[in-house]
Amino acid sequence: MPNVNVYNQDGSLAGEIALNDAVFGIEVNTSAIHQVVVAHNAAARQGTQSALFRGEVSGGGIKPWRQKGTGRARQGSTRAPQWRHGGVVFAPKPREYDKKVNKKIKALAMKSALSMKVADAEMIVVKDLSLEEGKTKEIVKVLENLKASKKALILTAEKNELVCRAANNIPTVQTGIAGAVGVYDIVNCDSLIVTEAAARKVEEVYSL
Repeated sequence: MPNVNVYNQDGSLAGEIALNDAVFGIEVNTSAIHQVVVAHNAAARQGTQSALFRGEVSGGGIKPWRQKGTGRARQGSTRAPQWRHGGVVFAPKPREYDKKVNKKIKALAMKSALSMKVADAEMIVVKDLSLEEGKTKEIVKVLENLKASKKALILTAEKNELVCRAANNIPTVQTGIAGAVGVYDIVNCDSLIVTEAAARKVEEVYSL
């Protein structure tokens, strides 16, 4: 079992926590992480781009000039792709970009991402997070105390309104609830800050 230091939010050492090997100590499967991240990015695409084929553009029914004798290249329609206001060759149409990923692969990717953060010493476990007013300066002070990177993800066991409000004004800091964040969010951060209760909740969700 990987043992990780537990810190108070003032940066002082509070003790140690033994994490579940099945969640935080597996061999990292980069292929599973890649599949899930690609699917996440694909699902974020709107897929609303649309253009007209030559047959869908109005006009162009008459031949612009006769076939021979003008000295110009022969043309059959002013809506052919080479014309201004003509149709588009292989025009894009609205479509779904979603990719299917099996549940087992999703779970494996999540456990791999968490194990990678532990192995790279990018996961910081905090005894508890409590802010008095939910001010931005409060969360900035906590991040400084924990020596966390500017690009951080903060996980709590339950939604913490004060933490969410304090982090809202920092573009590089995200907040989430344990068991409800995606693999992309974990991989995309440089520091994963997890409360002790959140770590136990993650184990409960993914150790099955």
